[in-house]
Amino acid sequence: MKVAVLGAGAIGAYVGAALHRAGADVHLIARGAHLVAMRRHGVQVVSPRGDFTAHPRATDDPAEVGPVDHVFLGLKATAYAACGPLIAPLLHERTTVVAAQNGIPWWYFHRHGGPHDGHRLESVDPGGAVSAVLAPERAVGCVVYAATELQAPGVVRHVEGTRFSLGEPDRSRSARCLELSAAMRAGGLKCPVEPDLRNDIWLKLLGNISFNPISALSRATMRQMCRHGGTRRVIETMMRETLSVAEALGCEVGVSIERRLAGAERVGDHRTSTLQDLERGKPLELDVLLAAVVELAEITGVEVPTLRTVHAISDLLALRSAA
Repeated sequence: MKVAVLGAGAIGAYVGAALHRAGADVHLIARGAHLVAMRRHGVQVVSPRGDFTAHPRATDDPAEVGPVDHVFLGLKATAYAACGPLIAPLLHERTTVVAAQNGIPWWYFHRHGGPHDGHRLESVDPGGAVSAVLAPERAVGCVVYAATELQAPGVVRHVEGTRFSLGEPDRSRSARCLELSAAMRAGGLKCPVEPDLRNDIWLKLLGNISFNPISALSRATMRQMCRHGGTRRVIETMMRETLSVAEALGCEVGVSIERRLAGAERVGDHRTSTLQDLERGKPLELDVLLAAVVELAEITGVEVPTLRTVHAISDLLALRSAA
């Protein structure tokens, strides 16, 4: 099995290292000092589960890799529409694109069934620009329950969690999902194939939609946000509104807000990916988190006043940080 990791940052390099340990033919696509370090020393994973080093191939040129069976997309959702020249050399007729993104994916209503089947969300697929590059037919959903950070170029610090849930938009247990799941499990990861990944999408989003923008606005860690009374109440309200939208779309999260908050607090002083991006001057991945759910609330007629307020403020932050 040949796999390319396009955007081999903290999560991408971690997955690539695990797949390489499982015997897959892995190619990491990255750039800069991180690429130089991975070429020289491999991917060094520092983890409470045990440190290890893997030596998959690494390049900045997808044309050197050629067509693969699976592309693991480690890019931020903000980069999807412009990634055509990078991903095109990696595709053959049956190549799967596995996007490890937070929030609502561009393929959400692809083969969804029901009244919204095929609907395009402007907030995540503006003008169809993402679908034009990443055909929904290629998409396999992936919800990441692992927290990682780049400790240094080529060095991934694994904070906690090893679960990468996979699922088809049409809810089938496809051969391509099962193949990738088996390889990731052989590499030491948890990788269930879910009967309806949309439930997992909302479960993960319950935390991302609240903690990520609030952390960027407050510069606080997970533990700090959970232990500050006023902030915790805002987050609880955001979660309740998010659950209402999920339920209106027929999804069941199956975890209480209190349990979700307790789990977040246990993560400790971890900075969310949005806060890390803000500190590094990178674009903030908020459209797929907040704007998408506000758009879905409009479609379903659900009132989400707190989500709208936080979205307005964090959207201004995102515009100012990009200026």
